[in-house]
Amino acid sequence: MDKLYAPTTIRRIKEKHNFRLSKSLGQNFLTDGNIVDKIIESCDAGPEDLVLEIGPGMGVLTAEAAKRAGKVVCVEIDRNLIPILKETLSEFSNVEVVNRDILKTDIAQLLCEHGKIGQAQAAGIKVIGNLPYYITTPIIMKLLEEGVPCDSITIMLQKEVAQRIEAAPGSKIYGALSVAVQYYCQVVYVTTVPKEVFLPQPKVDSAVIQLRLRRQKPVELLEEALFFEVIKAGFGQRRKTLLNALTGLRGKNKEEIAQILESAGIASMRRAETLSMEEFAAIANTVASK
Repeated sequence: MDKLYAPTTIRRIKEKHNFRLSKSLGQNFLTDGNIVDKIIESCDAGPEDLVLEIGPGMGVLTAEAAKRAGKVVCVEIDRNLIPILKETLSEFSNVEVVNRDILKTDIAQLLCEHGKIGQAQAAGIKVIGNLPYYITTPIIMKLLEEGVPCDSITIMLQKEVAQRIEAAPGSKIYGALSVAVQYYCQVVYVTTVPKEVFLPQPKVDSAVIQLRLRRQKPVELLEEALFFEVIKAGFGQRRKTLLNALTGLRGKNKEEIAQILESAGIASMRRAETLSMEEFAAIANTVASK
């Protein structure tokens, strides 16, 4: 049987089902088996694990995950892909396809409903996906902020976004997304994926990264929500000094922010892009204690 990722197979399936790619859903199908293997190997799912796949497309990753995992639950927003997935995944009894919008789905509830392997709950949950560029960040943050009980998130996304996620303080691309994701996860850059291995071909390269969920957060916070408020305010006007960017935070005036920064041991003329996660935490905890 032809590989699902082969361009000839993709074209044949499209013609058979009269399927048209949706630009609005950011559909680009992967045609490189080596990249598929890297994603599946990085995911490292075993027979006791459940794999949650976001955006299975025609089932390229799904089929490979199903060969290793106890169960695969995939969430696909495009109802026109559902009959295609039923065909391409027909040999696998451990795959369940759910036609929903992942951003409007209670993921924890979904896993409760569908995440059974035999009679027991899955020992481990691994998330995989080839994410549409336009909703990459909302999907990642939804998974992290909702506390979805997974071990890892192995995803393909726009290379530029992957680089922003793993960026370090002092870099021009270091920002709120970098700090937020690194607070929840250890970030591992798996591989770069050239744009030429997609059908249709996007305008930019992609990358595969793995987010390994931290069992213990890297900083201690008095108020987690305040920590994210500080990050958002700091990077919201990144050309401004911290003194100016943070003025107004929780109703604090400039003089009060100056005192807070001094108490936290951080120079008021610095900018957010130079701050480590620990320094953002020090500011937030100082605000929370005053």
